[in-house]
Amino acid sequence: MSPFRSLAEYETFVYTLQQGYPSITRSTLVLARRGRSTANLMGELHFANGYRMIVYELLTWDEGPVRIERYSYEVWRDNEKVYWYDPQPHPNDPSLAGTHPHHKHIPPDIKHNRIPAPELSSVLPNLPFLINEIIGS
Repeated sequence: MSPFRSLAEYETFVYTLQQGYPSITRSTLVLARRGRSTANLMGELHFANGYRMIVYELLTWDEGPVRIERYSYEVWRDNEKVYWYDPQPHPNDPSLAGTHPHHKHIPPDIKHNRIPAPELSSVLPNLPFLINEIIGS
């Protein structure tokens, strides 16, 4: 998928996710402008297989395509956090250098057990990969 050239394009993408992914049973995603060239995407996606994903993205589009400056994607099943993705730098972990800053937290010891996340991007939408990962669970 190519980068989005405007916030309006990204907004259309977000608000039509359920059409492209029928396994999403409910979406509370809201894209809200926070300034001339900044917006937040926040909310949850609920899936038929019992999973839910909490989504947060800080978006900018000053020059060029929409960029995901910061994000957090948490995946839950019932009351258990299964895994999450974030771009918090971990410069002392050389195993993450290849996909810096993108990585995934996984069990056991979900807070400290991290693996590279080459599928995530700052300029391409992350939601299609994340949704497909959940659907395949």
